[in-house]
Order: sequence, then structure tokens, then C-alpha cells
Amino acid sequence: MAALETIRTKFGIGASLIIAFGLLLFLVNPSDIIQTIQSASTKYDVGNINGKRITYQDFDQKVKELSEVREMLTGTSASSEEAQRQTRETAWQSLVDEYLVIPTIQNAGVRVGKQEQTDLFIGENPSPVLTSLGIFNDENGNYSAAAVRTFMDNVASDESGRGQILLNYLMNAVRSNQFNQKYQSLFLSSAYVNSLEQQRAIAENNTTANVNFVLAPTTYFPVDSSIVVSSAEIKKYYNAHKENFKQDATRDIEYVVYEVKPSAADIAAQNDEFASLYDEFASAENVRAFLQRNSDRQWTDTWYKDGDLRSVNRDVDAFVTANKTGVSPVYKNGDTFYAARIMENANVPDSVYVRHMMFQGTDARHTADSLLEVLGKRGSNFAALATLYSADKGNATDGEQGNIGWMTQNMMIPGFESVLTAKVGKPYIITTQYGTHIVEVTKATKPVAKKKVAVFEKATLPSKETYAAVYNQANVLAVRSAGKYDNYKAACDSTGIYSRSLTINEGTDSYGAIGHAKEVTRWAFDHKPGKVSGIITVDNNYFFVVAVKGVHKEGYADVKEVSENIKNQLYREKYAQARKEEVAAKIEGLTSLDAIAEKLGSTVSTLSDVTFSTNSAPTTEPAFVGAVAAAKENEITGPVAGVMGTYVLQVNGRETGSYYTEDDAKAYQSRIENYHGQMLLPLLMENTVKDNRARFY
Repeated sequence: MAALETIRTKFGIGASLIIAFGLLLFLVNPSDIIQTIQSASTKYDVGNINGKRITYQDFDQKVKELSEVREMLTGTSASSEEAQRQTRETAWQSLVDEYLVIPTIQNAGVRVGKQEQTDLFIGENPSPVLTSLGIFNDENGNYSAAAVRTFMDNVASDESGRGQILLNYLMNAVRSNQFNQKYQSLFLSSAYVNSLEQQRAIAENNTTANVNFVLAPTTYFPVDSSIVVSSAEIKKYYNAHKENFKQDATRDIEYVVYEVKPSAADIAAQNDEFASLYDEFASAENVRAFLQRNSDRQWTDTWYKDGDLRSVNRDVDAFVTANKTGVSPVYKNGDTFYAARIMENANVPDSVYVRHMMFQGTDARHTADSLLEVLGKRGSNFAALATLYSADKGNATDGEQGNIGWMTQNMMIPGFESVLTAKVGKPYIITTQYGTHIVEVTKATKPVAKKKVAVFEKATLPSKETYAAVYNQANVLAVRSAGKYDNYKAACDSTGIYSRSLTINEGTDSYGAIGHAKEVTRWAFDHKPGKVSGIITVDNNYFFVVAVKGVHKEGYADVKEVSENIKNQLYREKYAQARKEEVAAKIEGLTSLDAIAEKLGSTVSTLSDVTFSTNSAPTTEPAFVGAVAAAKENEITGPVAGVMGTYVLQVNGRETGSYYTEDDAKAYQSRIENYHGQMLLPLLMENTVKDNRARFY
């Protein structure tokens, strides 16, 4: 303690804090401290919704919950990249609804009551959330409120808790959808067009003008040195239009990518290896074990119709379609080799209606055997026995306990594959990862000729020598660059390497056809301009060397970055005005379009049916249309400055028709309202939602 006092006296409070922090590390798990720091830093937030921080942990928990719901609804886990992306999108939208959309709607006075929610589940007008799922449909594919009631009644007895998770999800989804529908209706109903506005729209659309005009085309080059755009004007324009220069964080990068491809020697070696295993594949008694050891494509208990294997390989599909038995020749597509062996033929339905009982524990098999014998007797009731003895209380499709419903190969409980070839009306016993089951197929669609096929597939992988050779090429560039952009450019130029340029944001995951390249993006966002990376490996097939050229921070672009674009815009405006004044001076005193055309070295053109309306031709310049609408008949109007040039025009006459009706006006207004409805959520989120998911996924 004396030593500590001496240190504190000599070095002050700073040294004391360092020592205190060291003691804290000694007493507390460092990983806990790191987690606390991360939770306090917005850098580790997935986003912010209406002032609510969404931490990575919060969002990850929501994704896990919805993944479980997805698995219950579809029977499959969200294993694919696209399925995971959709689950994350659903999780984010549910948080936006919870913290922004529903509170906003409630503030507008909209309510969804408890009785209303009950009616949306089991009333006469069920929520589209439920009717679109399909899990509550009867055998005819129609929504069944009885199935919903059965599901809700069984939730309380579901000890796994999964039923409650699904019910909570459905209740929130139904409630949220109802809030949104009510708000949309309220919003769209407020977009009222009165009779005067409607009559004006009809009149404008039914009034057309016939116009003669002279166009003095604008030529922006060569640059007119007499037209000057000052820095003050650029700054003024920037301040007046600042919202136009809002930007997300981006990086300007250059990169070289080296792809690792199998060499000719690699392909030849794979060909020899595949040929050496072909005879074993053709004769193997346990083809499942053979494929597990040697093939990129494993055995599945799938029944294939003609054409189903086309997505695997067209030659394989053609062989299977043309034969009932046998082993195909070896086929090659690119760097991949294939062979197929037809294992079994049968007439198999596309879907079957299944019911079951499930038993767990040490006496499961004995119980199943006993009840199977009971079912063999007349008068036995499957649903009643399932109610009494089945461990699965969550399946009661069509109101009968034990009913799972229709199953297909793509919607199949693991271990239930045998139901596709089971005899209708004959219960039998199977064992799955969930327990022992008595299963019965009660209905089936018409059987179709199908085959079980073993596909031996092997893609050629680059050898170690090939990897080393490509890696060395990338390493030469990385070493010569030595982390500096000037060195990188010099190395690319001296070796003739093509360097790609790209502007990326935090969500960039693909570089050309190369996906899963988020590591490249993260590196670029973590480094300053002028830095060059070492080798960044993507998918173990691509080696990147990346240089950061520029950094654009989130927010408003600096006026220096956009000054050139603003300067060009102001130059065009000033140039058009100068040409307009020049034309005005040339044609002063002239009273006919022919004389004006001759003076300007142009010709008189004619345009019919010009209308200041929703049906105006999109190729007609707004400045020209506006001038026509305001012009007096038979009088020369102009000059008018446009984008394509300077116009002088004369309206020869106007016609009023009746082709644009009240129905047309209503249809146009309906399109506008639909557009406004679609823009409602994006506008609501514009300044209240910050989405940082791209940093993490």
C-alpha cells in the first residue's frame, strides 16, 4: 500500500486509474468487459429505430426466434443463404413495426381491440396472414377456422413451448397487419379530390393545341468562356439543394483478383480417379456408404420423375428417363464428372395425407405394438387413441387429433419418407429422431412412375500446386505494393495487371460474379485512402489485393466533391438563358415564324395534340408544354429556354374533346394514391430508421 501511495503521489490520478483498471481485469472476466464496452458503443448496433438502439444481440435473438417459427411453418430450417437473408429481413421489419410503425399509427388514433383480434383468428373474416399460410387449410385447400381453434386449444398442453412461440408470432403478425391495413385505408381515404379539381383535370386532358414552332438548337460545346460560374454561386446552389447531396458511406477502391481454377493436370487427375471408382459405384451393395465416402452429392430417398434430374445434369436426366435399370456412362460438364445408377422403380403419388401417434420413453415400442394391434380390430378410433396416448398434441388438422395433413417430398418430416410408398389405410410403425410412431396414410394422389437414383458426382478441385502458383501471383503484387497506393499502381502498370475500379458501400458483398466477399468490404471501410491490403482470400477460390482511393462519409457530400456537377448544372442554366437573350435580340421586330426561322437558320415545325395534362407526351419538354398552355392563340410566343434549345412558337388553335372521361380521372387518381401508399413506409423511415445491418451480414 505504501508503494501504491508513492506511485499515486509521483504520477497522479492517471497512474492510479491504470492500476485500478489492471486490478479490474484481474477480478473480472475480460470477455465480460469487452461485451460491456461493445454494448455501450453504437458501433456494434445493428441499427436505430425511432430512437431505440437495436444491438447485435437484440437483433440476433429476434432472428433466432423467427428462424424457429419458419421451421415450424415450413418444416425446414433456414439453412440456405437466401432463407437466412429473408429471415433477417423479416426480423428487421418486425422491429420497425414494433418501434416505429405501430406507435405512429396508434398516435393517429387507430386501435385494434382484443375482440377484433379474436375475430381475425376464428371469425368470419379471417386475417390474410392466416389464410395465406396454408397450415390451417383443409383437404380442399380452403382455410379452416376449426383448424385454428384446435391449434390454439393445444398450445397450453404443448410442453415443448414451440406452439406458444408460433402462436405469439401469429398474434403479432395478425395485429401488425390489421394496424397497417387500417392506416393505409385512413391515409388513402384522406387523399380526396373534390369535384372542381376533377373537372379541371378532365378539361386539361381534353384540351389539345396545334402548334407551329421554331427551335434554335443548343450546342454546349465548345465552352462559352463568357459564361462564368463563381464559387459563391456553387456554394449558394449547394446550400439551397443540400438534401440532394445526402449520401451513404462509400469507398472508392481499386482491386486485382486472382481466381484459383483447376489446371489441365488437375482435371486429368480427377478424370483418372473418377474412372478408377466407376466400377465400385456400379456394383456397390451399399451405395449410400459409397457416395458418402466418394461423392460430392450424397444419397437421398428421393423419387424422381422424368425431367427432375435435368437441374443436376442433362445427360444424367436423359439416361434415367430412357432406362429402367443400369448405370450410365461417365459424363463431364465443365470441371465436374457424373455417373448415375438407377436403384428402384415404382408408381409413387406426389402427395399423401398422413396421421400418426408418437411415443417416447423406454416403453415406446411396446406401446406402439399394442396399439397397432388395437387398430387392427374393427371399430377402433385412431383419433381417440391419439388423444389418449400420443405424445404429439400439436397436430390435429381438420379437427382430428393425430392428423398431420398432406405431405410431399418437399414438405416431409425427417424419417417419414416411407409414407410415399405406404399402402393407404394400413397403419405401421416407424422410428424417427423424435420417437416411435404409428403412421397411417389415409389418402393419396394418383401414383406416377418414378425412380430412385444414385448420382455419383465429383467436381475437380485445384491441387496444392495450383493454389500455390496462383497465391504466388497475388503475393507478388501485395509485396510490391507494400501497403501503398502509388506502389500498387506502379506494380500493376509494370506487369500489365488489370486493376478494377469500384465504389462500394457497407452492404457490398459481391464483386462482379464473385459473392461472399464481405471481408473485402470490411477491410476497405477499416482503412484510410492510399492504403493497400495484403492478400484477402474469398471462398478459398479468389485472392484479392485491394487499394482504397477515396472515402465518402455518411451524411452530406462535401461541396468540393460535388462542385463540378453543380458547376455544370449552373453553366447549362446560364448558357440557356444567354441563348434565349441572343435569340430575342435576333428576332426583335419579326412578326412571322417563317421570318424567324430564316433569321435563326432553322425551319418551322408542327406539333399536334399538345396537352398540359397527364397524357402529355414524355418526350415533349416541360418548358415547351407550359408555354403552349399559357400562350394566346395566333400570337407569337417566346423565346422560351429549353434543354434542347430555344423555342419560338405560335398556337394555331385549340380543340376540346371528350375522350378523357371521369372514369379516366378516377383511375389516374387511384394510381397516384397507390403510389403514395407505397411511399408511406419509406417516408416514415427516412429520418427515423438507421439500418446498419450491412456491417454485420
